Amino acid sequence: MQLTKTFNQIDTDRIIEMAWEDRTPFEAIDFQFNLKEQETIELMRRELKPQSFKRWRKRVQGRSTK
Repeated sequence: MQLTKTFNQIDTDRIIEMAWEDRTPFEAIDFQFNLKEQETIELMRRELKPQSFKRWRKRVQGRSTK
């Protein structure tokens, strides 16, 4: 899936911040930015360093709040 939505740097930073937060579900990101879970993952893959992305995926995978 190719992310076609573009965000300014402030919105991108806020999405990344929300994605890292343990208590923020993907639904909240979708509500605020109209960005589905898979699109959030693609944005994170594009914006983070590879090791940071792997660390983030490991952290959020299987969490009940995400």
